[in-house]
Amino acid sequence: MKKMENKKLELLAPAGSLQAFFAAIECGADAVFCGLQAFSARAKAKNFTMDELIRLVGYSHKLNKKIYVAMNTLVKEDELPELIDMLSELEQQAIDGLIVQDFGLYRMVRRYFPGIPLHASTQMVIHNLAGVKMLETMGFERVVLAREMSLAEIGYISAQTTIEIEHFIHGALCYSMSGHCLFSSYIDGRSGNRGRCIQPCRRRYHHANDSGFYFSTSDFSAIEMIPKLAEAGVMSLKIEGRMKSPEYVAAVVSAYRTVIDAQPGQGKNAIQKAKEQLEAAMGRKSSQGFLLGSDGAGIVLSERKGGIGRLVGKVERFKGSSITFQTNGRIHVGDRLRVQPGDDRAGQGFTIRKLYVGKRFCKVAAKGDFISIPLPANTGKRKVQTGDHVFLLASGQNSVKSEEACLRLLKTAPSAGNKVDLTISCDGVQSTLVIQSRVDVSKLEKTYDVKMIPAKTSPLTKETLEKVFSHTGYPELVLGELTSNDLPPVVIRPSRMKAIRRDFYADLRDVTVKARKKASELRLQKIKDEVCNNNTNQVVSSESQLYIVTDQQGDLGAIKDNGDFIFIFSLTSKLLEEAISLQLGEDINRKRLFWDLPSVIFDENFSNLQSLVEQAVNAGFFGFRFNNPAHFEILKSVENCRLISGSWMYSLNSQAVNFLQDYGVQHCCLSIEDDKKNYQQLLAGENRDKLLVTVFSPLELFTSRIPPTVASDRFSLENDKGDQFQVMVDQGLTITKAQENFSLLGRVRELKKMGCSNFVIDFRGTGMSTGFGQEILTAFSDDVVVPGTISLNYERGLS
Repeated sequence: MKKMENKKLELLAPAGSLQAFFAAIECGADAVFCGLQAFSARAKAKNFTMDELIRLVGYSHKLNKKIYVAMNTLVKEDELPELIDMLSELEQQAIDGLIVQDFGLYRMVRRYFPGIPLHASTQMVIHNLAGVKMLETMGFERVVLAREMSLAEIGYISAQTTIEIEHFIHGALCYSMSGHCLFSSYIDGRSGNRGRCIQPCRRRYHHANDSGFYFSTSDFSAIEMIPKLAEAGVMSLKIEGRMKSPEYVAAVVSAYRTVIDAQPGQGKNAIQKAKEQLEAAMGRKSSQGFLLGSDGAGIVLSERKGGIGRLVGKVERFKGSSITFQTNGRIHVGDRLRVQPGDDRAGQGFTIRKLYVGKRFCKVAAKGDFISIPLPANTGKRKVQTGDHVFLLASGQNSVKSEEACLRLLKTAPSAGNKVDLTISCDGVQSTLVIQSRVDVSKLEKTYDVKMIPAKTSPLTKETLEKVFSHTGYPELVLGELTSNDLPPVVIRPSRMKAIRRDFYADLRDVTVKARKKASELRLQKIKDEVCNNNTNQVVSSESQLYIVTDQQGDLGAIKDNGDFIFIFSLTSKLLEEAISLQLGEDINRKRLFWDLPSVIFDENFSNLQSLVEQAVNAGFFGFRFNNPAHFEILKSVENCRLISGSWMYSLNSQAVNFLQDYGVQHCCLSIEDDKKNYQQLLAGENRDKLLVTVFSPLELFTSRIPPTVASDRFSLENDKGDQFQVMVDQGLTITKAQENFSLLGRVRELKKMGCSNFVIDFRGTGMSTGFGQEILTAFSDDVVVPGTISLNYERGLS
């Protein structure tokens, strides 16, 4: 099913600011992706207002470029009304694609705003053919595959799908699979899934008597792999960097444009030239990621801090507001630097506005010069110390437009106008001009008294009227079709015609705005009533159902002795064989046994999982908990299937829950990343009986395909604050857990008052039948706090 062989390769660039947008467009990007000031996975970028986006769309489309909007974050329940308003605007502006992670956001677009094309974000963790097939079923036009894919894996998927394949080619890499990380959320509640990652993976960690940057990755660069990516079926080549400077965007886009446009036989020369251009972008040490294979070798350099840039010196003096150091390379006014402390504190980035060699003001300093640079006022003195490193982040030689110039250009952009159809009639007897119009949902008719002069030459014609009325005076009004009756042989003074035009279009705009606003308000209110007003009176739950998650073989025998519990076992061949030997599949107890599917499973291992599912079904087991969209494809043919969604199928809003129910899910595990307020809102809704709240669990922070640099399959790390982390390798994946377990024990009664009746205790790694397991069950029954545990964001809030 190979497709898109004749489709043009798309170079897709990031734009976190207005200057970056114009840098991308002018340096050769075919398309740009950007975010609004809400619901963006790069919340720290400048991003854009809706008015700015409207102009960006107009400017892009004028040049036959495309613009995609990233709303690739998880959405809380109380954010749905704002989201609905934004989706309505986006649909009207005819954006070329909306990049999404949240299933609730997806559902609202499909049901209420079907004019918006959908792209699946890499945050959806789509990493196998089954996941892509599921997206096809859901109506997505494009998928951004996980960055952990090899060329062979990409090609295998591309050959069997009609969906567009987008893949990153340059920029920062995450240690974790995107969308499968709670690390930043664990540190202080700022979630990477909501665009607020504080990058704890870039920090120093300690192991035994050593220390290093064990999670800090190199940058990704596929400059030499463009032809092979195209052969593998990738049609959109994506550059990461909405947090990067305009100079960086200009340099990287130019480099990749050079390679993409290279003539036959000029590939090597183009690549060499591009590498020189990328040198100016001053990124970290680069690697080709997983493209050449899945071993992940060379992606992590634990001996080096992961900050971007080239080291150009060390602070030798900090006096007043200036730093002084000897530079080991050429530096220009306009270059971007970062002063980086030696410890784990964040560095300060700034652009050089003034530069002194000795006491002499200069625009350029040569290698070996002792230079002084005044720091911006917002760079705190306490953050700069003698000995701090100075990095060059981007060269000012990559000329970009000033923000003022960008704003001027933006004003020239056409907006998506409403087509105005006019009918103009002229009564020469009564000396009147009648104009009727239809635009969008509104109509207007006006009659004007005019002085008509018999025409000796050049009488009034349809062409004359079109010339006059084509200038509407309002960018949102565009003349469509103009019809006229048999016009008398007269002339109307141009000044009078222009006055009529101005008056008519002014009134038409008012009528149109009011009509559109009224229609939009009625439509949006209807949507909000359906989407947001699903809360009912809270009912305190008197009875509760306990779900036990475990991967311990000894707990299989406990099923028959604990008839009140529902069990969820990890689906492994060993556990399945034991369950079959105990004849659990032939007993009524099988209704209380679900099999937990792994959240990450690449195609090379997918057939093994499918086989296990088939064996389970043949043995009489029809209950499964799934944790990735790919699992829908495995389970869709299982008759009488009973489904639970795991917490990695994020359900932070009622629309996400409704999406899962649309696809046959009976119960949904809420995310352990969520907070108390959002739990309250979800548990007050009509689906409360379908929701499961985890009250105890090991805390998996992130999952990676990158092997650890420590020569062990199981070891511990510690950060500078003393937090402990357990790292283990399991079936080719690196799992990092917090030392503490997650727990809401001691809050069970509170959750019941919210309306919760289904609770989950996760005993993976320990087991229910152990002494520790029994202690946890007692704590649940007595509703007491378990010492040494963490409630994550429950009390402090998820930001």
